[in-house]
Amino acid sequence: MRSEMHPFITLKIKNWVFNLNRLNPNKLHVTISPPTTADSPIIPRCYTLTHSDRTGDLFLTIANEFIKKQLKRWQTRIMRDEVLAEWVKTEEIFSLHVYCQISGGIGPIKFRDKIFRQELPLVFEAFRYGDQKLFAANPFLDKAQIWVHFRSKKEKYNKVEEWGIPENYK
Repeated sequence: MRSEMHPFITLKIKNWVFNLNRLNPNKLHVTISPPTTADSPIIPRCYTLTHSDRTGDLFLTIANEFIKKQLKRWQTRIMRDEVLAEWVKTEEIFSLHVYCQISGGIGPIKFRDKIFRQELPLVFEAFRYGDQKLFAANPFLDKAQIWVHFRSKKEKYNKVEEWGIPENYK
């Protein structure tokens, strides 16, 4: 009996955790926090993305700094599944730096790493869609490199990787 239930439970868990293969704009709630506006400035411009496991809603705040209040919600503090990002300019070249906390939170590091990697395309799509007026006003940002900083206490998972350009996630 248990072996018959296990595939069902696994399937349910997979559907629950990985049901966000593509962005549903109705589930994305965007807040732009002044003095940041819909199309400026590029720097400083930070993204704080959290979500509700219960509803599947995504909460994106665009501001001139990361929104600590959004990160203090009990679920976020326990899960540590938020994604932070910011625009960086180095020698006239813009890039988007994304930060994922692999250590901490609930679940083994290997599992958390896998979840973040599977959901990152959705995260990038949420950033691109949620900040579409910035991209319309600054089309060159669609060609900016995306750098993902996986933060972990274990060296194997603590790394920085290139993940393409925002244009790939429209």
